[in-house]
Amino acid sequence: MMMGHAKTEDIEIFLTVVDTGSFTGAANLLNQQVAKVSRAVSRIEDTLQCTLLNRTTRRLELTEEGHVFIRYARESLNTLYTGEEAIKLLKQAPSGHLRIDAASPFVFHQLTPLVGDFVAQYPHITLDLTSHDNIIDLLEHKTDLAIRIGDLKDSNLHARLLGKSKLRLVASPEYLYQHNEVAHIDDLSTHKLIGFNDASKLNSWPLKTPVKLNFHMTASSGETLRQLCLNHQGIALLSHFMIGEDLESGRLVEVLPEAIVRPNNREAIQAVYYKNSAVSSRILAFLDFIQPRLTL
Repeated sequence: MMMGHAKTEDIEIFLTVVDTGSFTGAANLLNQQVAKVSRAVSRIEDTLQCTLLNRTTRRLELTEEGHVFIRYARESLNTLYTGEEAIKLLKQAPSGHLRIDAASPFVFHQLTPLVGDFVAQYPHITLDLTSHDNIIDLLEHKTDLAIRIGDLKDSNLHARLLGKSKLRLVASPEYLYQHNEVAHIDDLSTHKLIGFNDASKLNSWPLKTPVKLNFHMTASSGETLRQLCLNHQGIALLSHFMIGEDLESGRLVEVLPEAIVRPNNREAIQAVYYKNSAVSSRILAFLDFIQPRLTL
């Protein structure tokens, strides 16, 4: 006998039961009767022909099948909600103010080249771009969307992976001509290294072989590090998204390309915003526009 499919409404109720830990809690949150909540879960179990929840007088516990089902259920509903939001965008052009924050190199090299075409396609969205090289509090800075580099720790934020940008050790040809050869990781200890002065974790380079790093010069912005490299001041570890054109033109040269551990937790480029954001249509329009055009 072929099984049917669980209804979306029943799945939403089931997830609420799991999240609140009880049928009563789910009923209160959904403003429904407990009996209706219980029937929704039972319908899913009947459809799947298995038990998803072990019910006791004190608590509810997911069965093994429940753990499997809930993972796919959450993913499916998230996909569905994203699709619904996309359809809304087709029916009504998003409008209003959208404030976006990113590290200055990302703004300079990735966002600003795309702004003109975005505004032409979405003339009713007003963009406000800010640059902070440190992680900011979105609410405090009244920011709708932030582009962050590396792992995320704030569970209150919704995240969308835009891609990954490789870290590269780079220097100018002039600097390399004037100094000793960089043939091995150990050679870095004899060179002028450029690092960050207010983010010590960024000065811990993910090298395959640990080596003591002595920084000859530091700065607060990745863009400043790039300019120092272009002006022959030393070697820096920078993301490809900000130096891709420099490497293609020969203004910068990559050294020790095999020395960096890959993958590493500094390569992810993620867009973050609060899950209950009221500007989701503008955010989705912006992310859908820039993601395929980024050169990470």
